[in-house]
Amino acid sequence: MRIAIHVLGTRGDVQPYLALSRGLRLRGHEVLLVAPAQFAGMAEAENLAFAPLPGDFLALLETPEARAVIGKSRAGFGAGFKLIGHYRHLARGLLDAEWEAARAFHPDAILFHPKALGAPHIAERLGVPLFLASPLPGFTPTAAFPTPLLPVRSLGPLNRASHALMIHGGNVLFSKTIRTWRAETFGSSGRSRRPPLAGTLYGYSPQVIPKPSDWGPDIAVCGYWFLDMPNWNPDTDLAGFLRAGEPPIYVGFGSMPGTDPEGLTRLVIEGLRRAGRRGLLATGGGALGRAEAGERIHFIAGAPHDRLFPLMHATLHHGGAGTTGAALRAGKPMAICPFLGDQPLWARRIEALGVGTRPLDKRRMTADDLATAFRSMDHPAMRTHAEALGIAIRSEDGIGTAVSFIEERLTRAKPGASAV
Repeated sequence: MRIAIHVLGTRGDVQPYLALSRGLRLRGHEVLLVAPAQFAGMAEAENLAFAPLPGDFLALLETPEARAVIGKSRAGFGAGFKLIGHYRHLARGLLDAEWEAARAFHPDAILFHPKALGAPHIAERLGVPLFLASPLPGFTPTAAFPTPLLPVRSLGPLNRASHALMIHGGNVLFSKTIRTWRAETFGSSGRSRRPPLAGTLYGYSPQVIPKPSDWGPDIAVCGYWFLDMPNWNPDTDLAGFLRAGEPPIYVGFGSMPGTDPEGLTRLVIEGLRRAGRRGLLATGGGALGRAEAGERIHFIAGAPHDRLFPLMHATLHHGGAGTTGAALRAGKPMAICPFLGDQPLWARRIEALGVGTRPLDKRRMTADDLATAFRSMDHPAMRTHAEALGIAIRSEDGIGTAVSFIEERLTRAKPGASAV
Protein backbone atom coordinates (compact mmCIF):
# COMPACT_ATOMS: atom_id res chain seq x y z
CA MET A 1 0.00 0.00 0.00
CA ARG A 2 0.97 3.64 -0.45
CA ILE A 3 1.26 5.32 2.95
CA ALA A 4 1.99 9.03 3.45
CA ILE A 5 3.48 10.05 6.79
CA HIS A 6 3.00 13.73 7.69
CA VAL A 7 5.32 15.09 10.42
CA LEU A 8 6.06 18.59 11.70
CA GLY A 9 8.68 19.29 14.34
CA THR A 10 12.33 19.03 15.30
CA ARG A 11 14.63 16.07 14.70
CA GLY A 12 13.26 14.42 17.84
CA ASP A 13 9.79 14.59 16.29
CA VAL A 14 10.83 13.36 12.85
CA GLN A 15 13.29 10.58 13.64
CA PRO A 16 10.75 8.05 15.03
CA TYR A 17 8.76 8.35 11.79
CA LEU A 18 11.88 7.64 9.75
CA ALA A 19 12.18 4.44 11.78
CA LEU A 20 8.51 3.64 11.20
CA SER A 21 9.00 4.30 7.48
CA ARG A 22 11.87 1.80 7.48
CA GLY A 23 9.64 -0.84 9.06
CA LEU A 24 6.75 -0.23 6.65
CA ARG A 25 9.02 -0.45 3.61
CA LEU A 26 10.54 -3.71 4.85
CA ARG A 27 6.99 -5.12 4.79
CA GLY A 28 6.55 -4.05 1.16
CA HIS A 29 4.69 -0.76 1.52
CA GLU A 30 5.49 2.41 -0.45
CA VAL A 31 6.07 5.32 1.91
CA LEU A 32 6.26 9.08 1.45
CA LEU A 33 7.61 11.18 4.31
CA VAL A 34 6.20 14.73 4.39
CA ALA A 35 8.39 16.72 6.79
CA PRO A 36 10.36 19.98 7.12
CA ALA A 37 12.89 20.55 4.35
CA GLN A 38 15.77 20.32 6.83
CA PHE A 39 15.31 16.53 6.97
CA ALA A 40 15.74 15.85 3.27
CA GLY A 41 19.23 14.47 3.91
CA MET A 42 18.01 12.01 6.52
CA ALA A 43 15.30 10.79 4.14
CA GLU A 44 17.84 10.47 1.33
CA ALA A 45 20.09 8.38 3.58
CA GLU A 46 17.14 6.02 4.01
CA ASN A 47 16.42 6.09 0.25
CA LEU A 48 12.96 7.26 1.26
CA ALA A 49 10.57 9.30 -0.89
CA PHE A 50 10.39 12.77 0.62
CA ALA A 51 8.19 15.85 0.22
CA PRO A 52 9.52 18.99 1.93
CA LEU A 53 7.48 21.28 4.12
CA PRO A 54 8.69 24.91 4.38
CA GLY A 55 11.74 25.11 6.63
CA ASP A 56 10.60 28.36 8.27
CA PHE A 57 9.01 26.42 11.15
CA LEU A 58 12.37 25.10 12.37
CA ALA A 59 14.32 28.22 11.39
CA LEU A 60 12.14 30.23 13.77
CA LEU A 61 13.51 28.25 16.74
CA GLU A 62 16.95 29.66 15.98
CA THR A 63 15.87 33.30 16.13
CA PRO A 64 16.86 35.41 19.15
CA GLU A 65 13.16 35.94 19.96
CA ALA A 66 12.43 32.20 20.15
CA ARG A 67 15.60 31.48 22.11
CA ALA A 68 14.63 34.14 24.64
CA VAL A 69 11.11 32.73 25.05
CA ILE A 70 12.36 29.17 25.54
CA GLY A 71 15.17 30.24 27.85
CA LYS A 72 12.98 32.33 30.15
CA SER A 73 9.86 30.14 30.19
CA ARG A 74 9.18 27.47 32.73
CA ALA A 75 9.70 24.01 31.23
CA GLY A 76 6.55 22.67 29.63
CA PHE A 77 4.15 23.80 26.93
CA GLY A 78 4.18 27.44 28.02
CA ALA A 79 6.99 28.37 25.62
CA GLY A 80 5.08 26.82 22.73
CA PHE A 81 1.99 28.87 23.49
CA LYS A 82 4.08 32.04 23.68
CA LEU A 83 5.48 31.28 20.23
CA ILE A 84 2.07 30.74 18.61
CA GLY A 85 1.95 34.33 17.38
CA HIS A 86 5.23 33.82 15.54
CA TYR A 87 3.88 30.72 13.82
CA ARG A 88 0.50 31.94 12.63
CA HIS A 89 1.84 33.43 9.41
CA LEU A 90 3.60 30.13 8.58
CA ALA A 91 0.54 27.91 8.92
CA ARG A 92 -0.94 28.51 5.46
CA GLY A 93 2.30 27.60 3.68
CA LEU A 94 2.54 24.38 5.67
CA LEU A 95 -1.06 23.41 4.89
CA ASP A 96 -0.56 24.09 1.18
CA ALA A 97 2.63 22.01 1.11
CA GLU A 98 0.94 19.08 2.89
CA TRP A 99 -1.88 19.12 0.33
CA GLU A 100 0.41 19.30 -2.69
CA ALA A 101 2.51 16.40 -1.40
CA ALA A 102 -0.49 14.17 -0.76
CA ARG A 103 -2.22 15.06 -4.01
CA ALA A 104 0.90 14.12 -5.97
CA PHE A 105 1.47 10.85 -4.09
CA HIS A 106 -2.13 9.47 -4.11
CA PRO A 107 -1.84 7.65 -0.76
CA ASP A 108 -3.97 4.69 0.26
CA ALA A 109 -3.66 5.84 3.88
CA ILE A 110 -2.24 8.79 5.82
CA LEU A 111 -0.42 8.58 9.14
CA PHE A 112 0.21 11.89 10.91
CA HIS A 113 2.08 13.55 13.75
CA PRO A 114 -0.32 15.70 15.83
CA LYS A 115 1.36 18.95 14.74
CA ALA A 116 0.72 18.18 11.04
CA LEU A 117 -2.65 19.96 11.10
CA GLY A 118 -3.49 19.50 7.43
CA ALA A 119 -3.37 15.69 7.40
CA PRO A 120 -6.87 14.98 8.83
CA HIS A 121 -8.52 17.37 6.34
CA ILE A 122 -6.52 15.89 3.46
CA ALA A 123 -7.49 12.33 4.42
CA GLU A 124 -11.13 13.43 4.55
CA ARG A 125 -10.84 15.03 1.11
CA LEU A 126 -9.10 12.01 -0.45
CA GLY A 127 -11.36 9.50 1.32
CA VAL A 128 -8.49 7.44 2.74
CA PRO A 129 -7.95 5.90 6.22
CA LEU A 130 -6.28 8.17 8.75
CA PHE A 131 -3.95 7.10 11.58
CA LEU A 132 -2.77 9.35 14.38
CA ALA A 133 0.75 8.44 15.48
CA SER A 134 2.44 10.15 18.42
CA PRO A 135 5.59 9.65 20.50
CA LEU A 136 3.73 10.94 23.58
CA PRO A 137 0.27 10.40 25.07
CA GLY A 138 -2.37 13.07 25.30
CA PHE A 139 -4.45 12.63 22.15
CA THR A 140 -6.80 9.95 23.48
CA PRO A 141 -9.00 10.71 26.51
CA THR A 142 -8.32 8.59 29.58
CA ALA A 143 -9.12 8.67 33.27
CA ALA A 144 -5.68 7.22 34.09
CA PHE A 145 -3.70 10.48 33.83
CA PRO A 146 -4.22 14.12 32.78
CA THR A 147 -3.07 15.79 29.59
CA PRO A 148 0.72 16.26 29.39
CA LEU A 149 -0.02 19.97 28.89
CA LEU A 150 -0.45 20.28 32.65
CA PRO A 151 2.47 19.80 35.08
CA VAL A 152 0.50 17.62 37.49
CA ARG A 153 0.37 13.88 38.11
CA SER A 154 -3.42 13.72 38.40
CA LEU A 155 -6.56 15.83 38.19
CA GLY A 156 -8.71 13.05 39.60
CA PRO A 157 -12.16 13.05 37.96
CA LEU A 158 -11.05 15.76 35.51
CA ASN A 159 -8.27 13.66 33.96
CA ARG A 160 -10.37 12.48 31.03
CA ALA A 161 -11.77 15.90 30.15
CA SER A 162 -8.33 17.54 30.27
CA HIS A 163 -7.18 15.70 27.13
CA ALA A 164 -9.43 17.92 25.01
CA LEU A 165 -6.73 20.60 25.35
CA MET A 166 -4.29 18.65 23.19
CA ILE A 167 -6.82 16.88 20.99
CA HIS A 168 -8.48 20.09 19.81
CA GLY A 169 -5.85 22.73 20.66
CA GLY A 170 -4.21 23.02 17.24
CA ASN A 171 -7.46 23.31 15.31
CA VAL A 172 -8.75 25.93 17.75
CA LEU A 173 -5.59 28.05 17.71
CA PHE A 174 -5.35 27.98 13.91
CA SER A 175 -9.08 27.76 13.19
CA LYS A 176 -9.31 30.85 10.98
CA THR A 177 -6.34 29.80 8.82
CA ILE A 178 -7.68 26.26 8.47
CA ARG A 179 -11.19 27.44 7.51
CA THR A 180 -9.80 29.80 4.87
CA TRP A 181 -7.48 27.12 3.51
CA ARG A 182 -10.28 24.55 3.29
CA ALA A 183 -12.56 27.01 1.55
CA GLU A 184 -9.96 28.08 -1.01
CA THR A 185 -8.44 24.63 -1.56
CA PHE A 186 -11.39 22.25 -1.29
CA GLY A 187 -14.33 24.59 -1.72
CA SER A 188 -15.44 23.62 1.78
CA SER A 189 -17.29 26.06 3.97
CA GLY A 190 -18.01 26.07 7.66
CA ARG A 191 -16.33 24.10 10.42
CA SER A 192 -14.96 20.62 9.90
CA ARG A 193 -14.58 17.75 12.31
CA ARG A 194 -11.67 15.35 12.08
CA PRO A 195 -12.73 12.18 10.25
CA PRO A 196 -12.87 8.97 12.32
CA LEU A 197 -9.45 7.49 12.91
CA ALA A 198 -8.60 4.06 11.54
CA GLY A 199 -6.35 3.71 14.57
CA THR A 200 -4.07 5.54 16.99
CA LEU A 201 -0.46 4.53 17.61
CA TYR A 202 1.72 5.66 20.50
CA GLY A 203 5.47 5.21 20.06
CA TYR A 204 6.60 4.75 23.65
CA SER A 205 7.00 1.70 25.85
CA PRO A 206 4.10 0.37 27.93
CA GLN A 207 6.78 -0.29 30.55
CA VAL A 208 7.11 3.49 30.89
CA ILE A 209 3.43 4.49 30.63
CA PRO A 210 1.12 1.45 30.62
CA LYS A 211 -1.86 1.38 28.27
CA PRO A 212 -4.88 2.62 30.23
CA SER A 213 -7.71 0.15 30.77
CA ASP A 214 -10.19 2.57 29.17
CA TRP A 215 -8.40 2.49 25.76
CA GLY A 216 -9.83 0.03 23.26
CA PRO A 217 -8.26 -2.18 20.57
CA ASP A 218 -8.15 0.72 18.11
CA ILE A 219 -5.35 2.24 20.19
CA ALA A 220 -1.88 0.70 20.40
CA VAL A 221 0.96 1.52 22.78
CA CYS A 222 3.57 -0.04 20.56
CA GLY A 223 6.95 0.53 22.17
CA TYR A 224 9.59 2.96 20.95
CA TRP A 225 10.32 3.53 17.25
CA PHE A 226 14.12 3.52 17.27
CA LEU A 227 16.08 4.53 14.17
CA ASP A 228 19.12 2.33 14.81
CA MET A 229 22.48 2.98 13.15
CA PRO A 230 24.35 -0.36 13.44
CA ASN A 231 27.19 0.72 11.14
CA TRP A 232 28.27 3.70 13.26
CA ASN A 233 31.52 3.53 15.24
CA PRO A 234 33.31 6.21 17.31
CA ASP A 235 35.91 8.24 15.44
CA THR A 236 39.54 8.07 16.52
CA ASP A 237 39.35 10.94 19.01
CA LEU A 238 36.16 9.70 20.68
CA ALA A 239 37.40 6.11 20.81
CA GLY A 240 40.60 7.31 22.47
CA PHE A 241 38.67 9.31 25.05
CA LEU A 242 36.46 6.35 25.90
CA ARG A 243 39.50 4.08 26.36
CA ALA A 244 41.30 6.58 28.56
CA GLY A 245 39.19 6.22 31.70
CA GLU A 246 35.92 5.19 33.29
CA PRO A 247 32.74 5.53 31.20
CA PRO A 248 31.71 9.20 31.03
CA ILE A 249 28.38 10.88 31.65
CA TYR A 250 26.75 11.98 28.40
CA VAL A 251 25.37 15.52 28.42
CA GLY A 252 23.32 16.77 25.48
CA PHE A 253 20.11 18.72 24.93
CA GLY A 254 19.10 17.63 21.44
CA SER A 255 17.69 20.35 19.20
CA MET A 256 17.01 22.73 22.08
CA PRO A 257 18.28 26.27 21.50
CA GLY A 258 20.17 28.11 24.20
CA THR A 259 20.41 31.71 25.35
CA ASP A 260 23.83 31.25 26.97
CA PRO A 261 25.49 28.11 25.57
CA GLU A 262 28.93 28.94 26.96
CA GLY A 263 27.54 29.61 30.42
CA LEU A 264 25.60 26.35 30.51
CA THR A 265 28.68 24.48 29.31
CA ARG A 266 30.81 25.94 32.10
CA LEU A 267 28.12 25.02 34.62
CA VAL A 268 27.98 21.41 33.39
CA ILE A 269 31.76 21.03 33.40
CA GLU A 270 31.97 22.39 36.95
CA GLY A 271 29.22 20.00 38.07
CA LEU A 272 31.11 17.09 36.56
CA ARG A 273 34.32 18.22 38.26
CA ARG A 274 32.66 18.44 41.68
CA ALA A 275 31.16 14.98 41.18
CA GLY A 276 34.51 13.55 40.07
CA ARG A 277 33.11 12.37 36.76
CA ARG A 278 34.26 12.47 33.15
CA GLY A 279 31.88 14.03 30.65
CA LEU A 280 31.00 13.67 26.98
CA LEU A 281 29.22 16.83 25.83
CA ALA A 282 27.15 16.94 22.61
CA THR A 283 26.95 20.47 21.23
CA GLY A 284 24.96 19.92 18.02
CA GLY A 285 21.68 21.51 19.07
CA GLY A 286 22.95 24.84 20.34
CA ALA A 287 22.08 24.68 24.05
CA LEU A 288 25.71 23.80 24.82
CA GLY A 289 28.75 25.61 23.45
CA ARG A 290 32.35 24.64 22.99
CA ALA A 291 35.00 25.01 25.67
CA GLU A 292 38.51 23.79 26.09
CA ALA A 293 38.52 20.00 26.22
CA GLY A 294 40.79 18.04 28.52
CA GLU A 295 41.51 14.60 29.84
CA ARG A 296 38.12 14.44 31.55
CA ILE A 297 35.93 16.36 29.09
CA HIS A 298 35.35 15.58 25.40
CA PHE A 299 33.09 17.36 22.90
CA ILE A 300 31.18 15.88 19.97
CA ALA A 301 28.64 17.38 17.58
CA GLY A 302 26.42 14.33 18.04
CA ALA A 303 26.24 10.55 17.62
CA PRO A 304 23.55 7.86 17.28
CA HIS A 305 22.12 7.28 20.73
CA ASP A 306 21.57 3.56 20.13
CA ARG A 307 25.34 3.10 19.70
CA LEU A 308 26.60 5.76 22.09
CA PHE A 309 24.47 5.42 25.22
CA PRO A 310 25.47 1.82 26.05
CA LEU A 311 29.06 3.13 26.34
CA MET A 312 28.09 5.78 28.93
CA HIS A 313 27.92 5.64 32.72
CA ALA A 314 24.74 7.75 32.77
CA THR A 315 23.09 10.58 30.82
CA LEU A 316 21.89 14.14 31.35
CA HIS A 317 19.56 15.43 28.64
CA HIS A 318 16.50 17.54 27.86
CA GLY A 319 13.92 14.77 28.16
CA GLY A 320 12.78 14.47 24.56
CA ALA A 321 10.71 11.32 24.08
CA GLY A 322 13.26 9.70 21.76
CA THR A 323 16.32 10.56 23.85
CA THR A 324 14.57 9.34 26.99
CA GLY A 325 13.66 6.09 25.27
CA ALA A 326 17.22 5.57 24.04
CA ALA A 327 18.65 6.15 27.52
CA LEU A 328 16.11 3.76 29.01
CA ARG A 329 16.89 1.06 26.44
CA ALA A 330 20.61 1.40 27.24
CA GLY A 331 19.79 0.58 30.87
CA LYS A 332 21.51 3.69 32.19
CA PRO A 333 20.30 6.10 34.91
CA MET A 334 19.53 9.61 33.75
CA ALA A 335 18.94 13.16 34.86
CA ILE A 336 16.55 15.34 32.85
CA CYS A 337 16.67 19.11 32.53
CA PRO A 338 13.46 19.83 30.59
CA PHE A 339 13.17 22.84 28.30
CA LEU A 340 9.63 22.68 26.87
CA GLY A 341 6.73 20.59 25.60
CA ASP A 342 6.34 17.04 26.85
CA GLN A 343 9.81 16.92 28.41
CA PRO A 344 8.58 17.49 32.01
CA LEU A 345 6.27 14.49 31.56
CA TRP A 346 9.20 12.16 30.84
CA ALA A 347 11.22 13.73 33.66
CA ARG A 348 8.43 12.91 36.10
CA ARG A 349 8.12 9.37 34.76
CA ILE A 350 11.79 8.48 35.02
CA GLU A 351 11.83 9.73 38.61
CA ALA A 352 8.68 7.76 39.45
CA LEU A 353 10.18 4.61 37.89
CA GLY A 354 13.28 4.94 40.04
CA VAL A 355 15.64 5.14 37.05
CA GLY A 356 16.52 8.83 37.26
CA THR A 357 16.93 11.85 39.46
CA ARG A 358 14.49 14.62 40.27
CA PRO A 359 14.04 16.99 37.31
CA LEU A 360 16.52 19.85 37.09
CA ASP A 361 15.31 23.43 36.59
CA LYS A 362 17.23 24.98 33.69
CA ARG A 363 16.58 28.49 35.00
CA ARG A 364 17.88 27.93 38.53
CA MET A 365 20.21 24.93 38.63
CA THR A 366 23.69 25.35 40.06
CA ALA A 367 26.91 23.39 39.75
CA ASP A 368 26.11 21.80 43.12
CA ASP A 369 22.68 20.73 41.82
CA LEU A 370 24.34 19.07 38.85
CA ALA A 371 27.00 17.42 41.01
CA THR A 372 24.28 16.04 43.30
CA ALA A 373 22.40 14.64 40.30
CA PHE A 374 25.56 13.09 38.86
CA ARG A 375 26.42 11.43 42.19
CA SER A 376 22.89 10.15 42.71
CA MET A 377 23.12 8.17 39.47
CA ASP A 378 25.74 5.99 41.18
CA HIS A 379 23.13 4.70 43.65
CA PRO A 380 22.95 0.89 43.36
CA ALA A 381 19.13 0.75 43.49
CA MET A 382 18.78 3.30 40.68
CA ARG A 383 21.32 1.48 38.54
CA THR A 384 19.59 -1.86 39.17
CA HIS A 385 16.18 -0.45 38.24
CA ALA A 386 17.59 1.18 35.11
CA GLU A 387 19.29 -2.04 34.02
CA ALA A 388 16.08 -4.06 34.52
CA LEU A 389 13.97 -1.57 32.59
CA GLY A 390 16.54 -1.54 29.81
CA ILE A 391 16.28 -5.31 29.46
CA ALA A 392 12.49 -5.08 29.25
CA ILE A 393 12.56 -2.35 26.59
CA ARG A 394 15.17 -4.19 24.54
CA SER A 395 12.76 -7.15 24.37
CA GLU A 396 10.08 -5.00 22.68
CA ASP A 397 9.59 -4.56 18.93
CA GLY A 398 7.91 -1.18 18.75
CA ILE A 399 8.24 -0.84 14.98
CA GLY A 400 7.04 -4.36 14.23
CA THR A 401 4.07 -3.91 16.56
CA ALA A 402 3.17 -0.61 14.89
CA VAL A 403 3.40 -2.00 11.35
CA SER A 404 1.27 -5.04 12.23
CA PHE A 405 -1.31 -2.77 13.85
CA ILE A 406 -1.48 -0.54 10.75
CA GLU A 407 -1.83 -3.53 8.41
CA GLU A 408 -4.55 -5.09 10.53
CA ARG A 409 -6.55 -1.88 10.74
CA LEU A 410 -6.20 -1.24 7.00
CA THR A 411 -7.45 -4.76 6.27
CA ARG A 412 -10.50 -4.09 8.40
CA ALA A 413 -11.07 -0.76 6.69
CA LYS A 414 -11.28 -2.32 3.21
CA PRO A 415 -14.73 -2.40 1.60
CA GLY A 416 -16.49 -5.60 2.51
CA ALA A 417 -14.40 -6.21 5.63
CA SER A 418 -16.14 -6.90 8.93
CA ALA A 419 -16.84 -3.87 11.09
CA VAL A 420 -14.47 -3.02 13.91
